[in-house]
Amino acid sequence: MMNLVTDALLQVDVVLLMRDAAADFGSGDRFTLDLVKQAAKPTFLLLNKIDQMKDKSKLLPRIEQYTKEYDFIEVIPLSALKGDNVELLIGTIFKHLPEGERLFDPEQFTDQIERNIAAELVREKILELTKQELPFATAVRTESWQEVKGAVEIHCVIYVERDSQKAIIIGKGGQMLKVIGTRARHDIEKMLGRHIRLNLFVRVQDQWRNDPHTLDELGIEENK
Repeated sequence: MMNLVTDALLQVDVVLLMRDAAADFGSGDRFTLDLVKQAAKPTFLLLNKIDQMKDKSKLLPRIEQYTKEYDFIEVIPLSALKGDNVELLIGTIFKHLPEGERLFDPEQFTDQIERNIAAELVREKILELTKQELPFATAVRTESWQEVKGAVEIHCVIYVERDSQKAIIIGKGGQMLKVIGTRARHDIEKMLGRHIRLNLFVRVQDQWRNDPHTLDELGIEENK
């Protein structure tokens, strides 16, 4: 999966490096900063969660620590939760993007097919409902999509790496999986404007993130 990240960094026009302004600099920050250096692309430094900083005087040392190591084209403190400086960020991004011909129709909302969006909506509900109980080692794939008697019948598989994660998603008596399915179905019906039948299955696949075949099926990595 990291190959996909490094390939993407080489193709973009602008990189946004976001870090938690309220957290101390750690090994993960070092790893990410090194990726940015290797890419050598125009990069923003975004210091998020400033609303959680009780002592705002710590913000300047955080900025200095990064700017000493890399020449960022923009440095923007913000709060995604409160919306502070989000509009400023969007406007500033456009200032640094090169102009080009229109690639998509103005009315086109996304280039993703509906079955991919449905899978992401299921995954969204998993992350919202399980919160810190389940790590982000979860993926969802739409296995089938069929028109059945005026409705759309959708089968989605939820991938996890361990039996303990499967137990969390299913929940006691299947209650968690039922809530996930109900909320995802509501959003998918809103997207499609029609009734759907959503069937969810949980599959344990050890180390799926290191399996090229599984990543290819999930659309995360193209099989070479």
